[in-house]
Amino acid sequence: MSGRVVKRAFRYRCYPSDAQARELLRTFGCVRLVYNRALEARTAAWCRDRQRVSYTESSSMLTGWKKDPDFAFLAEVSSVPLQQSLRHLQGAFVNFWERRAAYPRFRSKRKGKASAEYTRSAFRWRDGGLTLAKMTEPLDIRWSRPLPEGCEPTSVTVSRDSAGRWHVSMLVDTAVHDFPAVDRVVGVDAGITHLVTLSTGEKVANPRHERRDRLALAQRRLARKEAGSANRERARREVARVHARIFDRRRDALHKLTTRLVRENQTVVIEDLAVRNMVRNHRLARAISDASWSRMRAMLAYKCDWYGRDLVVIDRFHPSSKACSTCGALRDELPLAVREWTCPCGAVHDRDVNAARNILAAGLAVTACGDRARPRRAPAPTGGGR
Repeated sequence: MSGRVVKRAFRYRCYPSDAQARELLRTFGCVRLVYNRALEARTAAWCRDRQRVSYTESSSMLTGWKKDPDFAFLAEVSSVPLQQSLRHLQGAFVNFWERRAAYPRFRSKRKGKASAEYTRSAFRWRDGGLTLAKMTEPLDIRWSRPLPEGCEPTSVTVSRDSAGRWHVSMLVDTAVHDFPAVDRVVGVDAGITHLVTLSTGEKVANPRHERRDRLALAQRRLARKEAGSANRERARREVARVHARIFDRRRDALHKLTTRLVRENQTVVIEDLAVRNMVRNHRLARAISDASWSRMRAMLAYKCDWYGRDLVVIDRFHPSSKACSTCGALRDELPLAVREWTCPCGAVHDRDVNAARNILAAGLAVTACGDRARPRRAPAPTGGGR
């Protein structure tokens, strides 16, 4: 089996002392301030002079801010997380310029996850203990699983979520090896009633984490509390804990599913779903977001790359549900409410299983014929329409 070295993150819960928590919270605030000021400066430079500000120029701005008496506190925390925030901003702009993401947004103090990234020069790793810059004692980390033998962190990210939980994520260079070769291939049809349906006929139930954890109930209780009251703060923390529990359970279920698919099959075929467009349907948006199809595809992509498997992504406009997987006949229409249908050739189809089999057939055709697995960009419309 061939092996390769990849960067892999290992995430753990941690419990900083009161002094460490105060230092980390100060660092989070400074990181957010530097990011927002740099974003404001770069936006102003473009709107005023149509000039792009580079990372080097942003770094020079940071040096000037530290000399300003009003921002002297920036020099009291480790400089590495501040520089890393500028690098993250630079990466966000690169993604925007290459049309992979929207324009960078300002970071909020109350929304999102507060975090700070430390590179190798800003932490000490000794005898399995992690000590960050500006700290004298190592962090209290709960080692739910060991780091790979012989590996040391190349960067460390400490974060605190809205539920008040502290985490430390360690990025290490570790070797991964191909799974043993198998002769199985599978087509995967993503859905809502069932999370995925396989071309083998197997259906994996959708856990529906939001409904299971009664997120809507917690949100309604929060909405009824008076703004600024202690009861509202307690209700807010309860909603945050529910969100955190949903996130953990969803990620765990997707990891188990995608790892099984990659381990058991040499080739995995999926559809190129336009999730961003699909969530515009207000009746299905919450269910689609809860299923997290985009995260599942991302997991399949990197796991197939790690373990020597093939991931084939077929055209999103392929009529996988309306075509008969037995004779190839194509129906003119097939309403979403129709879950079973009979083809003139006599074949009786389960809608989802038939779609998964058609996805597999299209993926095998792509592999054999070298056709494009991803859809071609549609030509721009003529005339004045938008």
